[in-house]
Amino acid sequence: MSKTSQLPGFYKVTVAERRKLVAEATGASAAEIAAAVDGGGLDAETADKFVENVIGTYALPLGVTLNVRVNGHDRVVPMVVEEPSVVAAASNAAKMVRSGGGFVAEMDAPIMISQVQLVGVKDADAARTAILGAKDEILAAADKAVPGLVARGGGARGLEVRTLGEAADEMIVVHLLVDCRDAMGANLINSVAERVADRLAALAKGKVGLRILSNLCDTRCVRVTCRVPAAVLATETMDGDAVIDGIVNASRFAELDPYRAATHNKGIMNGIDAVVIATGNDWRAVEAGAHAFAARSGRYSPLSIWRRDGDTLVGRIELPLALGTVGGTLRVHPSARLALQILGITESSELAAVAASVGLASNLAAVRALATDGIQRGHMALHARSVALAAGARGGEVERVATIIVEARDITVENAKRALLVLRGDDGGERGVADDRASGASVAES
Repeated sequence: MSKTSQLPGFYKVTVAERRKLVAEATGASAAEIAAAVDGGGLDAETADKFVENVIGTYALPLGVTLNVRVNGHDRVVPMVVEEPSVVAAASNAAKMVRSGGGFVAEMDAPIMISQVQLVGVKDADAARTAILGAKDEILAAADKAVPGLVARGGGARGLEVRTLGEAADEMIVVHLLVDCRDAMGANLINSVAERVADRLAALAKGKVGLRILSNLCDTRCVRVTCRVPAAVLATETMDGDAVIDGIVNASRFAELDPYRAATHNKGIMNGIDAVVIATGNDWRAVEAGAHAFAARSGRYSPLSIWRRDGDTLVGRIELPLALGTVGGTLRVHPSARLALQILGITESSELAAVAASVGLASNLAAVRALATDGIQRGHMALHARSVALAAGARGGEVERVATIIVEARDITVENAKRALLVLRGDDGGERGVADDRASGASVAES
């Protein structure tokens, strides 16, 4: 089967059947999928080599977002997330974007910033002149710190000297710009900083301070755009043009108000973080970089904006995204390796493009819901299943209890427990859904 991200009815079938469908669509076998994800995909002995003081592992749901098309390529996108509706909403929004041609992404070269802080610098201008005069020497020394990276086509690409204003007494910062190829690059960048720090201090006639990468990797940004026809945005109660107006209004609100922008961006990161975690990357670094980038002007702003272009909604997102497809967790975590296999991706730039596209899809789903039915309608319907589980429902009881408490508009553990008692008390849970809904009213009122 040729690769496709369109798998109609996917949510209706069993987990085993979903694995088979993903295997057919991506080339990863169902057996490989089961082996990599059952039980969380990581045994305690292996986990003990990841971090300290291990006592076990902690599993989260691994789902796939469908309908994603980026730069003309279909992608079935693994996501690890515990929040209900995130995967379904991203899949639905990606389907809307697909009708307008899919996502179009462009990525910067994978350049990361290695920072060397120099203190006790009496003459910043003289230090700058000396360091820039020795640029070729410094870059050559940086390359010697990472010979494996240089062999793969990466290495030091540039050098900058920064002053930090009058308050930064006798302090300057040197940035080494390093092409990390398909690695996220943290360890490589730190090695570069360590290698050149003493020479930089000697040139500046100062002392070495901190030597570390920056997670504000604004030299490694990804930009994604999409176009969504009005017709596919329509709901039962609003036509597509009205929905576009509502989404544009939501975007303008985020652009004007940092309180709204924070939540706007959280909706974006719902999608991005889930892809980052699934592929074994550092979601804390991604979060730090994204929010620092959002505040780069001195005012916190949305990472995405939405505008009208005739009868089409146009969305755009830009953010720094340092992701890797080699090294680190990817070498040893079977689920992370499986995620890249399902994606069919080997290059870090492609992974960044997909992650940012899913982030834009998640944002579209959220602002469309806010502009139409409200965020709670779909979210709480899916949340009801978690509530039913928390109340003790098992197997087929979960969906039936969820249906009852949604119909009753009382999605609480207490109401779910009462619904479960009704189900089990009558005929062991064998009644039809119509009777369940009738019971729901009395449960809510009791």
